[in-house]
Amino acid sequence: MTFYDRLLDETAAERSRFLAIPIIRAALSQGVPRDAYEAFLVQAYHHVKQTCPLLSRAAELSADRAYRDALLAYIEEETGHDAWILDDLRDLGRNPDAIRAGEPDAPCLLMITYAWHVIEHVSPYALLGMVHVLEGMSVALAGAAATALQQSLRLPAGKGTRYLSSHGALDAGHVDFFRKLVNGIGDASAQAAIVATAKAIYPLYGDIFRAIGRTCGIDSDAA
Repeated sequence: MTFYDRLLDETAAERSRFLAIPIIRAALSQGVPRDAYEAFLVQAYHHVKQTCPLLSRAAELSADRAYRDALLAYIEEETGHDAWILDDLRDLGRNPDAIRAGEPDAPCLLMITYAWHVIEHVSPYALLGMVHVLEGMSVALAGAAATALQQSLRLPAGKGTRYLSSHGALDAGHVDFFRKLVNGIGDASAQAAIVATAKAIYPLYGDIFRAIGRTCGIDSDAA
């Protein structure tokens, strides 16, 4: 079994619990109310804008040249994605400057803080656990969710869903790159940090959606 396959296997329970969150199921099947979608975009902006700084810091802390080079390639790919989210919010009538100046809600802040902590104090490889969750869920969910939302919210074509539509398509290629990258990591402690971080990020990321669901009247699960 490759390390990538073991990563999938060892985080399968967390992934299943994430996919069972009511607002996730609703977004995929019939879409969600506009206020829920806007709330998601606001929180997405706050954690996506941390992606490049997190990648950069992990690269700085790593002595593995191949890993550093891979992270630098990720930075090039991820640069500007937070601006896509602000464009979507602008299309929905929100003020991008107000969003930019705001702060993430507690669940999003906790996930960001955890990511910085494990990179700084556990292992720079730990970042790959977060990448696995966020990009893996984008591939699985973003395209379908964008289609459902476009229809349910009756948004003009190409308006308000650029981040979801583009991110889902782009991350399919990222996952192939990610698979090759993690399969090249043979150090047991690095592998353990990646698995542990992924197992922690799934519920932390899920809490962002559970909180939005509670606020917007989409009943959350009890997990």
